[in-house]
Amino acid sequence: MSGEGQKFQMPQMKVILFGASGMVGQGVLRECLLDSEVASILSIARSSTAQQHPKLREVVHKDFLDFSPLEKELGGFDGCFFCLGVSSVGMSEEDYRHITYGITMAAAETLVKVNPQMTFIYISGAGTDSTEQGRTMWARVKGQTENALLRLPFKAAYMFRPALIVPRHDIKSRTAVYRLSYAVMRPLLPLMKILFPRYVTTTEQLGRAMLIAAKRGAPKKVLEVPDINSL
Repeated sequence: MSGEGQKFQMPQMKVILFGASGMVGQGVLRECLLDSEVASILSIARSSTAQQHPKLREVVHKDFLDFSPLEKELGGFDGCFFCLGVSSVGMSEEDYRHITYGITMAAAETLVKVNPQMTFIYISGAGTDSTEQGRTMWARVKGQTENALLRLPFKAAYMFRPALIVPRHDIKSRTAVYRLSYAVMRPLLPLMKILFPRYVTTTEQLGRAMLIAAKRGAPKKVLEVPDINSL
């Protein structure tokens, strides 16, 4: 049969998103909705964001330390973008690990059981301590989380370590202190991106890079800002 008149079918992928209401998650969601290769997005949240789109389905789940009740809904996905995170300011190491490591691994261990061919992408942070032995508490915990994720038998797992993230397209952080910081720094952000390209990315670049890694892979398992911006 001749190929004349046939339409080229773009590869379609189904993805799961954690943290859609946060600044990074908003950026990733925007890029997923715009990407013709993404067929559907399942957002897992503690409370409804009320956002509606034909490609988006939202599941409200209260216990983020136990995702086993959702196993039947989590099968058949190609990628997961894990964008949940909290500031360590004012938190004990035990409480910070409970959230950062505990929730992430609860989700990842459930997903790898039902989607072993999935690509899992985790938003970590610049300065994360892969040795898990350094003096900085949050960096140790993030390092422990990264290392545990990389040991899981996913098809692929990538740790993204952004530093300064410039919000684009009216995206805003849910954290008041971050919103204030961005408001004060906004006039300087374009200059900072020029002067410090190794430390600055945008929500748009980050979202696109995560999609590229999920669809086609990345050259390394742990990606710093220059790696993210080059995808």
